[in-house]
Amino acid sequence: MDNNKIDIKILLDNAKKGDRKKTLGLFDLSILGIGAIIGTGILVLTGIVAATDAGPGVVYSFLIAALASGLIGLCYAELTTSIPNSGSAYVYAWASIGKRVGFFAGWTLLGVYITTTATVANGWSGYVHSFFAEFGVEIPKALIMSPFNGGIINLPAVIMIFLVTFVLSKGTSESKVLNNILVLVKIAIIVLFVVVGFSDINKSNWTPFLPYGVSGVFAGASTVFFAFLGFDALATSAEETKNVQKTLPKAILISLIVATLMYVVVSLVMTGVVKFDRLNVPEAMSFVLLEKGHNVAAQIIAAGAILGIIAVVLAFIYASANIMMSMSRGGFLPKKFATLNKKSGSPNNALWLIGFIAAICAGLLDIKNLAVFANVGSLCVFFLISLMVILLRRQHPDLERPFKVPFGYVIPIASMIVCILLLANLPLNAWLNYAGWLLIGLLMYAFYSVKHIDAENSMKVDVD
Repeated sequence: MDNNKIDIKILLDNAKKGDRKKTLGLFDLSILGIGAIIGTGILVLTGIVAATDAGPGVVYSFLIAALASGLIGLCYAELTTSIPNSGSAYVYAWASIGKRVGFFAGWTLLGVYITTTATVANGWSGYVHSFFAEFGVEIPKALIMSPFNGGIINLPAVIMIFLVTFVLSKGTSESKVLNNILVLVKIAIIVLFVVVGFSDINKSNWTPFLPYGVSGVFAGASTVFFAFLGFDALATSAEETKNVQKTLPKAILISLIVATLMYVVVSLVMTGVVKFDRLNVPEAMSFVLLEKGHNVAAQIIAAGAILGIIAVVLAFIYASANIMMSMSRGGFLPKKFATLNKKSGSPNNALWLIGFIAAICAGLLDIKNLAVFANVGSLCVFFLISLMVILLRRQHPDLERPFKVPFGYVIPIASMIVCILLLANLPLNAWLNYAGWLLIGLLMYAFYSVKHIDAENSMKVDVD
């Protein structure tokens, strides 16, 4: 056995033990994925990208991004059904490449999920402020802005993150009910927007359809690609999924298809009702309806957005805790973060640490510069995911693959090429931020992980 890699038999044995309750079905997983994808992307990015990059052609931007996400999603589906473990890319990299790459894949995912959580929470507090302002209640700016932006603390974001963490600490079966409700609310407000706005569509607003040309469409695709990031959080739920080999790939594809349809329809209605160059506002859906005098519907949508965005935070904190738990089992991080609560079956130590870090980032830091590294980190992980499909096929040709990406190596290679193209177009500051996070990880690996890595007991679960 290669001491640098974890024996894949250990991973498969753990999948059969069933230490965690399998409470997630196809509906729950699909809702989790949809909830993570159609968060701030559909509520914020759609109008901004239409105004600044693609015009009405933002529809094509979403379709290109969805195609790229679909390629990556197929690769995820093969890996998660072959090795159904909550560690996601961290575990697959440890098994196929080695412990160092495995650590940095997991470390990258932690950074991506935490900063995404904090960024979404910041956007959420903006909706809360504007919603209450409509009723004459003004939240002091010092309490909705970080010290870097002239305030004291972004208090609504901090409170919301802690409340979501508390709900998750009560167990998956309880938190999935809340998540399902929140996502259904979000879907309802999207349907409301489409129904109310449809009659106000003026086809002349779609001319010109590509005001910034084809290059604008691809620039928009690079931006909105990150609206699809939520689907990869599903890979961390493998240990709690019923009939994982069939359920997980279906859920990944269903969430991508449903979210893409919603993005396309909302984009068409939005750019059809109001000229694209006026949509450079974060609350574009409410703005469009207010422009046409649909004040009540706009308020309902703002309220729904406040509830719906919480589902995104829930999905990413849940995914972060599962990654931390899995890395702690392997000794890359302290073992206490792998301990499951006896009553809830949740990794509560990991949950509360993730929640605390995300709350600090959301409340006190300038999240705009911090969050851009998530773009680099996620694409690097997606590149690895696609590469690992090829490596594991060669290293373990007899491994049972309930779902196998079709057309040989064509889709994994195409997926890697897409990741490289998108990475090449990211700004320098994104790479510098990512390098800073990797440097912190290098110190953790050098001074802690190398002394504690324990492949043999990497899947042992402690309960307190």
